[in-house]
Amino acid sequence: MADNRRWWALVVIALAQLMVVLDMTIVNIALPSAQSDLHMSDGNRQWVITAYTLAFGGLLLLGGRVADLVGRKLTFMVGLLGFAAASALGGAATGSGMLFGARALQGVFAALLAPSALSLLATTFTDPRDRGRAFGVFGAIVGAGAAIGLLAGGFLTQYLNWRWCLYVNVPIALVAFAGAWALLAGGGGHEEARLDVPGALLGSAGMLSLVYGFSEAESRSWGDGLVLALLLGGAALLAVFALWQTRARVPLLPMSVVRDRQRIGAFLTTLLVTIGMFGTFLFLTYYMQRVLGYSPVKTGVAYLPITVGMIVGSTQIAARLLHRVPPRTLMVPGLLLAAGALALIAQVGVEPAYASHVLPGMLMLGLGMGTAMMTSVSLATGSVAPRDSGAASATFNTAQQVGGSIGTALLNTIAASVTTRYATAHAGPGVNPRVLEARAAVHGFNVATWWAMGALLLAALIAATVVDADRAPTPQDHETPVPEPVDSTR
Repeated sequence: MADNRRWWALVVIALAQLMVVLDMTIVNIALPSAQSDLHMSDGNRQWVITAYTLAFGGLLLLGGRVADLVGRKLTFMVGLLGFAAASALGGAATGSGMLFGARALQGVFAALLAPSALSLLATTFTDPRDRGRAFGVFGAIVGAGAAIGLLAGGFLTQYLNWRWCLYVNVPIALVAFAGAWALLAGGGGHEEARLDVPGALLGSAGMLSLVYGFSEAESRSWGDGLVLALLLGGAALLAVFALWQTRARVPLLPMSVVRDRQRIGAFLTTLLVTIGMFGTFLFLTYYMQRVLGYSPVKTGVAYLPITVGMIVGSTQIAARLLHRVPPRTLMVPGLLLAAGALALIAQVGVEPAYASHVLPGMLMLGLGMGTAMMTSVSLATGSVAPRDSGAASATFNTAQQVGGSIGTALLNTIAASVTTRYATAHAGPGVNPRVLEARAAVHGFNVATWWAMGALLLAALIAATVVDADRAPTPQDHETPVPEPVDSTR
């Protein structure tokens, strides 16, 4: 019975994580409709995305430490209720400012929810065999969430309206809240955990500055004074943050979390993977809607092969082999397969190429990413002291969020500049402007995708050279494990 409750607890945790991950992309397809309805300018519409990523990426480390301080279950449940309320507020927005504020609030509560969800998973499943299965499911959710968001966004926008891309979070969050109340362990805060206020201010300010800088680079250019000030200022704040963490009595990010070689490999790999993945999703969406003429629903359905590949890679490959073979023997082939997928996708032209290039590329990408990401999640949270599991989980989520922000800004800037140069070089008498525009856009997409492939190859190199464990660690590997069974008294 207790075992069944643990697996139902996994459903609750995975549902909450899915809501957080897909919310980073579900609004993308709805954005044109929201912009028209609320009369947003082209310059301001980006804040529908940026307000969420700024708050989420900037506050994750603080959210992770709050989970360690007051308890993971309480933080998880507060995050769910807050996320539901912010989503309802955004869906009812009567103006752009109200929507931007609601999206920022979503990010604040997601920063509480995401690290507590991952740390709950890590402390609920300590048996290596069960842990592999649980992390297989979780890894599939993490990897496929963005594609599921695009699919859901397409259906909701086309058949209801853009507001339902936000309203849909309310029933999901309430169901997860009820499940958390009934199934998750009490998991009170650890007495030795303390809130490092200077560290929280330095870390959050540094992350906010970096994420804001990368988001502004897309519209302002990388040489803009504000962008450079934000990026350099963010780097300086994070350097001071790192120095303070070596001296703080109870640091926000314990050095034991980032000194471990396996976790460093997992964090860096995750950062590079999401740099490539988020940029690729952006370009594939543009390619299918603007070049191939797909509707929002058809675009969402076209992403299903990635989801299928993710599920297979996570649950049927990585979960079965994680505790039988060294982690890098799963990560490196998975990342190389995903890099090969991007090499295939980067060769599309203006002619329809979904069946010949995009479909097989998506299947390969999902399979490779599902295998690599599930392994990275397990490495990032394995053998962490229970009092620091929130901080480790937050660091993993931060690597994802920052990677997504960097990837979107960097690859979109590359694509835009290449597109402009191509259009200028090929313009002339007798050239059809529409054909030229499509060819220039696809060329920019292809070049940026090659750069995304480079990020995955670098991730494979890091996995091959940094991750050297004979097997994936578990919480039982820590000197003083404190397993937290599921509360069976509720």
